Amino acid sequence: MILGRHQQTTARPSLIVTGPAAAGKTTALLNVGRACHLAHTRKNPAPPGSAHAAAPVAYVLVPPGATAKTLITEFARYLGIPVTTRMTQTQITDAVSHTYTTAGVQLVLIDEIHRLNPRTTTGAQTADLIKDLTERLPATFVYAGINVTDTPLFSGTRGAQLAGRATLITCGPLPARHGTRQPFRDVITDIENALDLHHHKPGTLLRHAPYLHQRTAGRIGSLTRLIRQAAITAICDGTERITKTTLDALQLDHLAEQHNRPTRNR
Repeated sequence: MILGRHQQTTARPSLIVTGPAAAGKTTALLNVGRACHLAHTRKNPAPPGSAHAAAPVAYVLVPPGATAKTLITEFARYLGIPVTTRMTQTQITDAVSHTYTTAGVQLVLIDEIHRLNPRTTTGAQTADLIKDLTERLPATFVYAGINVTDTPLFSGTRGAQLAGRATLITCGPLPARHGTRQPFRDVITDIENALDLHHHKPGTLLRHAPYLHQRTAGRIGSLTRLIRQAAITAICDGTERITKTTLDALQLDHLAEQHNRPTRNR
């Protein structure tokens, strides 16, 4: 981010988070954004009586069949920049560049980047828009998408430009153990600590780590979805706690359910 903020004349370096579906790419993206936002607000607290909070992070989802204008409109929508149907793409881009710079946006997160196809006319124009924004905004861009190396994203002249500026980070299913570390258990601990269930005992989910890993195949997206569904169930039925029985009763996404479920203890 420091390198990006001080590079003025060309497109700034960026990161691309890639991997299979449900591997936790969006989760990783949002956690990076949250960490950046909290670090910024701790270092630069808003002055007393300030009407506007700092906006160091922006999150934009690439819409299906994105054109340059629909994508820049998503950038505008994130910060509440007024956009009318009569505005041209150039006008919206100028408004976004001015507002993002004024608001102090330092990190731009772009999700579902695999939807972009630079081989098509609209895709090429959209890729050019992103390159333009990386040159105009004093911010670091981080993209996330499904298996981007297998998509047209890196093909052609525009793809080569992106590949030449971006560092690729592969995000896959978490192993139960990696050397002396147990990354999947660490994630479960973080999720469980964030639960706000009155009767849930900390450590309950951690005891079921092997079951959860087998059930989700180590996919963070499947894990967070399962625990979120279980928490909603616990709130709705009034128990306010998650048990293995609760988890067993829930159906996961098709990708996770394709794997054999753990044998239920009778």
